[in-house]
Amino acid sequence: MMEFIGSLVSFLFAIFIYFLPFTIAVSRECKHQLPIFVLNFFLGWTFLGWVGAMVWAVMSEKHN
Repeated sequence: MMEFIGSLVSFLFAIFIYFLPFTIAVSRECKHQLPIFVLNFFLGWTFLGWVGAMVWAVMSEKHN
């Protein structure tokens, strides 16, 4: 049972890290939330796609 819980916690942590750029974009109320999500969803598994989404989320202007 403890193995399952450990695996579940690890899986949820990995999902959180994977979607961290999108989470940052939403929390910063960026204008480009949907494109950041799409980039993160489809190319986030590549290191370059994830870094690109992260940079975009951090550097994007807030929605007015």
